[in-house]
Amino acid sequence: MNKIYLYNTLERNKKAFIPLDEKNVRMYVCGPTVYDFPHVGNARPLIIFDLLFRLLKETYGTESVTYVRNITDVDDKIIESAKTKNISINELTRKVTKDFQDDCNYLGCLKPTVEPRATDHIDEMISLTKKLIEKKFAYIEKSHVYFEVSKYVDYGKLSNKKISELVAGSRVEVVEAKRSPADFVLWKPSLNNDPGWDSPWGKGRPGWHLECSAMSEKYLGKEFDIHGGGLDLIFPHHENEIAQSICANNTKSFANFWMHNGYVTVNKEKMAKSEGNFVTINELKSRFDGQVVRLAMLSTHYTQPFDWNDRILETSYKTLSKWYEFYSEDTETTDINLLDSLKDDLNTPLFISELHKLYTEASKGNQQAGVQLSSACKLIGLFTKDLKTWNKNKSKKYFSENEVEKLIKERNKSRNNKNFKRSDEIRDLLNNNGILIEDDQEKTKWKYK
Repeated sequence: MNKIYLYNTLERNKKAFIPLDEKNVRMYVCGPTVYDFPHVGNARPLIIFDLLFRLLKETYGTESVTYVRNITDVDDKIIESAKTKNISINELTRKVTKDFQDDCNYLGCLKPTVEPRATDHIDEMISLTKKLIEKKFAYIEKSHVYFEVSKYVDYGKLSNKKISELVAGSRVEVVEAKRSPADFVLWKPSLNNDPGWDSPWGKGRPGWHLECSAMSEKYLGKEFDIHGGGLDLIFPHHENEIAQSICANNTKSFANFWMHNGYVTVNKEKMAKSEGNFVTINELKSRFDGQVVRLAMLSTHYTQPFDWNDRILETSYKTLSKWYEFYSEDTETTDINLLDSLKDDLNTPLFISELHKLYTEASKGNQQAGVQLSSACKLIGLFTKDLKTWNKNKSKKYFSENEVEKLIKERNKSRNNKNFKRSDEIRDLLNNNGILIEDDQEKTKWKYK
């Protein structure tokens, strides 16, 4: 298989990926809204699209791929979070952006070619809004600018639904000033001390959807190859991006391929801050090497749900520990046949099964298999630490929640029996492995550092 095949959400099939320009393959992926620590659900698109970035570079050449992933640093959630934390918006967004970039490094993600911040591109957003007003696709009402959805005949094509279905099944903001509930905001007024910029419609700030259209156009052009993100972005975010970009620029398409990763779930329920069932990426750092999280995420095909649990992390840790036996500083070209599984819509489960086969052959004394195993691991973003560093951290024990609870029960029992030596041993064991315990009058509390 020479070509890359990808599932295109827009056409609802898997097809050969043919870039608009093989010397400039262009990809845009929606980045974070920097109002709080990213959680494990946010880690999945980071890892998946980093893998695609690596595959595109391997296929078309390192200098022939442009990957843009934005930072949304102006948004209602940011304003609210800054007020709650009683800090300035700039302080909040700077801190969370740094935390996010640290998380990307932890997960073994390459830096994107460009990482634009929304607040640096307000002029482009105002210009795009002006175009839409001039072409009668947008209207001004009470200092707001709205996109008039009924003017775009293909609205709903990405999500494969009619406008009435989309509005009924989503959290579309109903505002009296809008001509239709489906219309979405391009520009809104800023109140009091909220962040705002001068515009023809008064001091205000852009709508969320407008930001990505403006930034992708600046760095990738009016039409580009791939747009990615999570399933939850299909509607309204990506649907609205398509509408405003195509209408503003009078193009036949916006992105040729639309790719969406499945949800990360906890007990089959979507992981989300609104559900309170999330684990931040930062919380994992004292427990697991980022490579462990990465391999766990890649063990399931990106289009399928990934159920988060300690068991799969333990399995990934054990697998990595075996593979590291054949870590090599040298990097050879990855075997073409091995690459075929990745070129088949990022079939990482099949790729990983091939790595297991290489490990088996290497264990039998096949040196070439060992070298290929090392090269293939590096290709998908593993083996980011050398063997000495990995072995240094290898002695660390990864405790599941059940294991922690059992040890705490044993410690409490030891304390009651005045066996303080054992009690202290358990406390030190947990502390040395990234788990902090705190005793109060009622019970022992614990948390990952």
